[in-house]
Amino acid sequence: MNTIKQILAIIDPTADSQHGLSRSIELAKKSGASITAFMSIYDFSYEMTTMLSSDEREAMRNAVVKDRQLWLDEILTQYPEVKICSRVVWHNRAYEAIIDTVINEQFDLVVKGTHQHDTLKSVIFTPTDWHLIRKCPAPVLLVKEQAWPAQGNILAAVNAVSENQQHLDLNHRIIKDAQFLCELANASLNLVNAYPATPVNIAIEIPEFNPSVYNESVKKHHIESTQALAAKHQISQQHCVIEEGLPEDVIPDVAKRLNSELVVIGTVGRTGLSAALVGNTAEHVIDSLDCDVLALKPDGYVSPLAK
Repeated sequence: MNTIKQILAIIDPTADSQHGLSRSIELAKKSGASITAFMSIYDFSYEMTTMLSSDEREAMRNAVVKDRQLWLDEILTQYPEVKICSRVVWHNRAYEAIIDTVINEQFDLVVKGTHQHDTLKSVIFTPTDWHLIRKCPAPVLLVKEQAWPAQGNILAAVNAVSENQQHLDLNHRIIKDAQFLCELANASLNLVNAYPATPVNIAIEIPEFNPSVYNESVKKHHIESTQALAAKHQISQQHCVIEEGLPEDVIPDVAKRLNSELVVIGTVGRTGLSAALVGNTAEHVIDSLDCDVLALKPDGYVSPLAK
């Protein structure tokens, strides 16, 4: 994503504030991208009106879509400085409508607002958010209401010691996209890499095993690998954070300490049984974050919804 040409801004018909649209406009002004404001609506009651013919039900659905289209176009008049196309569709699965549009029209970025728990002040990710994270081939930017501050911080989460080539390639993609957004947002970039603690059972079962030596060796390996990865992208060692712990603990903690407005993270897009059995580290990280998130897929990723 060294450039953004087309942004799909997801409109939430239930929300008073369309911060996904606001963030899209900020990015479009700086990148020159075009914006399509997209809204998927559905009301099951219109499908259950069995006393009406299929043509009559279709006419009712079209009337609802037209009404929502007028509502959306009225909202867009608040932003005369940016040209924004609008589209309202009737679909019982919003995420499928979004992903089909991305695939068919080759959008570069999907931007969607997140909900916030009023009491806990934490981000709540909806089922649609998770489906997009797992299945959308384009980068998905999930945003809070707060605007990005000037001179802010963006955090790129990497796994510098992976032996999986797909993950290694994804590291470079994460950093390049994070650097591009840093240029747009006038922000500073930091890398974060978590490394595992010494397995307790090994220290118990093997008496001659020295956990402190092992731990120092692991730490050294992660530091050297992360710094080497950073050097390839002209990032100084001072902007590398390497800490012991699980990624879902370390990354949100570092993001909070650095007051990062955005975390860029790669997702492998597992679905179905493999996701249930293996789990997805990226999803655990995302669920623990309280800032904006840019979720990226590996190059060549094919969505399960692709026809």
